[in-house]
Amino acid sequence: MTTPDLFNLHGKIALVTGGSRGIGESICRVLAAHGAHVIVSSRRLENCESIAASIRGAGGSAEALSSNIGDLEQIDALFDKIARKHGRLEILVNNAATNPYFGHILDTDVVSFQKTIDVNVRGYFFSSVRGARLMATCGGGSIVNVASVNAIVPGEMQGIYSVTKAAVVSMTKAFAVECASSEIRVNALLPGATDTKFASALIENPEKLNRILSHVPMKRAAQPDEMSGAVLYLASDAARYTTGVCLNVDGGYLVG
Repeated sequence: MTTPDLFNLHGKIALVTGGSRGIGESICRVLAAHGAHVIVSSRRLENCESIAASIRGAGGSAEALSSNIGDLEQIDALFDKIARKHGRLEILVNNAATNPYFGHILDTDVVSFQKTIDVNVRGYFFSSVRGARLMATCGGGSIVNVASVNAIVPGEMQGIYSVTKAAVVSMTKAFAVECASSEIRVNALLPGATDTKFASALIENPEKLNRILSHVPMKRAAQPDEMSGAVLYLASDAARYTTGVCLNVDGGYLVG
């Protein structure tokens, strides 16, 4: 008897926002390695193309499209391009995020507040709307939102960022309920401390990092490629009855 490969993504079109570095880059590479045609997207086209070219050089299928999901017009332009070229979308990974302010919540300035909301909440929401509408025309698909453990336990000096990630968790559940009838699954990944440029303010500060790791049973930060396997699961047929789930990948941080 032949066992089906539940992680086979051949023939599927996948869009990964914030795909040019860190967790997003790792997700792009893993989805492509399992057969998906990956659209690498972030603000800088040259960075996206570098990752896409590397994937193609390794035998995968990828292209680059630039977009700033903090800009609604750019979100529309991105999905319009995908619809014109491919006519479908099976996988959307909302990974692009921002955290411009690191400090006491009482000192949060309006500009940083608005930028964080625009990218982390509004950007995820309307990318999901456009992605789900396209998925609905081709039989369904999978949306994976990259949130954070900060959604559950707010990070010190990361007030507004934590608030937006909590909104992503709620958003994930709302979309999961309302999109299930269209065969669209919506789940979230909640990474713990991960060694990326995005998290460098924490990772490169021994005092802050040690304070975080004191609550992590595995006593270390994650590497980006330790997140991509969870996304592969959520995006694949292995998770075909999984929706509305928030999957912690945090070395045990949220356990205790």
